[in-house]
Amino acid sequence: MKKHPNKHIQEAIEYALSKGWVWVPPGHSAHCFCKLRCGNPEGEHRDHQMSVWSTPKNAENHAMQIIRNVNHCL
Repeated sequence: MKKHPNKHIQEAIEYALSKGWVWVPPGHSAHCFCKLRCGNPEGEHRDHQMSVWSTPKNAENHAMQIIRNVNHCL
């Protein structure tokens, strides 16, 4: 897994991973850094995922959005 160049977003990714979310490679999108998918073993949140952008307009807001999505699944 590569590291995101923005420290706020990287910390949010690490937070998601610590809560059981799974890092998914970006595929073919040039703007998507990776995808994060809820890794709930019970399967009830398998549809919860989000794209992490390489260069979002506001990196700190994007990092907070990642954390909010992770906390929503707890």
